[in-house]
Amino acid sequence: MANQRSNTQIFKHSLIKFSTSLLLLILFSCNSSISLAQSTSSDKKAQKLYTEAQALYQAYKLNEAELTLHKALEQDPKFVEAQTLLAYIYIDSNQKEKAKASFEKAIAINPRAIPNNFFFLGELELNEGNYEKAKQHLSQFISIEEVNPKLLDGANQQLSNIDFAIEAKKKPYPFKPINLGANINSEFLEYFPSMTVDEKTILFTRRLPDTKSPTKYNEDFYIATKVNREWQKAQNMGPPINTEINEGAPSLAANGQLMIYAACEIFGNYGAGKLGKGSCDLFYSVKNDQVWTKPINLGGLINTNNWETQPSFSADGKSLYFVKGKTGMQSMSDGNIYVTKLQPEGNWSKPTPLNANVNTTGNEESVLIHPDGKTLYFSSDGHVGMGGLDIFMSQLDENGEWGPAVNLGYPINTHKNENSLLVSPNGKIAIFASDREGGYGGLDLYQFELPQDFAPNKVTYFAGKIYNSNTKKPLGARFELLDLETGEAIIEAYSDKSTGEFLVTLPTGKNYALNSSKNGYMFFSENFSLMNYESDEPFIQNVPLNPILAGEKIILKNIFFETSKYNLKKESKVELDKLVAFLTKNENLIIEIGGHTDNVGNAQLNLTLSTNRANSVREYLTKNGIDTGRLETKGYGANEPIADNSTAEGKAKNRRTEFKIVKI
Repeated sequence: MANQRSNTQIFKHSLIKFSTSLLLLILFSCNSSISLAQSTSSDKKAQKLYTEAQALYQAYKLNEAELTLHKALEQDPKFVEAQTLLAYIYIDSNQKEKAKASFEKAIAINPRAIPNNFFFLGELELNEGNYEKAKQHLSQFISIEEVNPKLLDGANQQLSNIDFAIEAKKKPYPFKPINLGANINSEFLEYFPSMTVDEKTILFTRRLPDTKSPTKYNEDFYIATKVNREWQKAQNMGPPINTEINEGAPSLAANGQLMIYAACEIFGNYGAGKLGKGSCDLFYSVKNDQVWTKPINLGGLINTNNWETQPSFSADGKSLYFVKGKTGMQSMSDGNIYVTKLQPEGNWSKPTPLNANVNTTGNEESVLIHPDGKTLYFSSDGHVGMGGLDIFMSQLDENGEWGPAVNLGYPINTHKNENSLLVSPNGKIAIFASDREGGYGGLDLYQFELPQDFAPNKVTYFAGKIYNSNTKKPLGARFELLDLETGEAIIEAYSDKSTGEFLVTLPTGKNYALNSSKNGYMFFSENFSLMNYESDEPFIQNVPLNPILAGEKIILKNIFFETSKYNLKKESKVELDKLVAFLTKNENLIIEIGGHTDNVGNAQLNLTLSTNRANSVREYLTKNGIDTGRLETKGYGANEPIADNSTAEGKAKNRRTEFKIVKI
């Protein structure tokens, strides 16, 4: 996938840690600064050989150019321009030590002949983590008058990085990466992990050799599940997801039922059977009955003639973060992070770039929105760091703006490129790709304990099963979780139609209302609190749905009154609106609203209170368009308990509002 940033290109540690715009300046600097009119050599034969070498270099005939320059230097060993061009050739051919030696020789001959030599030598030293020497040479570069202004900006940024790195290395964080093992890693390269919120399914990219061409490779997705805390053998996802072209950077929905990823269509038809918008596009696939559907281009406002890649799908299913190139498909190192929001009608909004606390004039990539919905992890070379791509964290503030980027420090970040971070829902473990020694081959996936300084907000996951209360048959049904205090819908989703199961992420520190509905069934109502939830175990709640039958009744568990009063509390509105919608949809139903109390106090007063509470519900329904003729009310007082009144918990269950179907 020649133009897709999701593949191993972003893992290849750059030979020199400056941006693509600066890399392009090498040729510019070579041709503008190394002019024969200003040549440091007066040897005509050496000058002629140098001119030949320049032409060979521009034709990218590196070996021939190198040999020609050696001949020029034999003629004139103090030929600064020839020594400098030789250093550029060594950079392009990934011979770092030789490049440094050539720059050092050129500087020793005449330090001010080509000031850029200080800059590129400092960059090479920074690339290998030699901060002290890099600082020395970059400082010498900026002390020279009339240097290239773009390189001057780059040098000043790198000096800031160097100062940060020197201090960061004095206060290292604990860091003990553990290889995920042979069931995940192989002799090939593994990278870009994504995981379900229960941490039982992991999806990642593996780079495989192309059987048709030994010089090429193919990126496919592999998936593995965890059993008894051990990863099982990863399996190739196969078609229709994996194809002859490369697939990269997958993002799984919290429940593992939807996947968004990047693929390039420049080689022909893909996925939905039509060309993409240009360069690399984002696609999605849904798992139905354990089978992944044919990928579909997200299209619309998201994919453009630029490259779009590295998606991160929020756990609530409402936001999609991704990386977009700033200058089209030709550029591979100028990404910014964008976000698009899912609209009520099911369309995605026009993507907008994140603010300047996240995006810079440099390159941002490897974005991850944590399941808490408020913590963003990403890689950038535009913020002050250790040099090159570092991993940063930003969190939403109280105004909904992304806060300052926080560097994850040393040794999580080093002088090399760091990216592709995955942080577990509980915030305790992070997974990343590394080619460190001791692995199975190339890039492997490792995990480590994430320092508390960079932990996200605590979340748990909410799981359960929706089923027919009479037959126990699993149901695919809609459900939503709402913040009881604000009435805001935190999660809106559907259970799996074949298993009835659902799995979502929930932030702790809130009180929630759970509602579920399906045509032909009564809606389900429940509430629970995660205000002081500290457990690492999931919150489980199964959802039995009652068929719409005469005599069926359900408890409206999210209708609340003040103690000994019948005025509806504001938290009841969410539930009451659900009841309005249910009765509007099932317009022939006649129901009875029943009020119940515990056995505390005078029996007659309890009967009156329960009647008044039922009437308060009816009043709300009629004000919202429900015919009063369809609504009967009755107060039962303490006469029909459903729990033991001798306990506080039992009393709470007996204080309830129900509705019963009188007539269909």
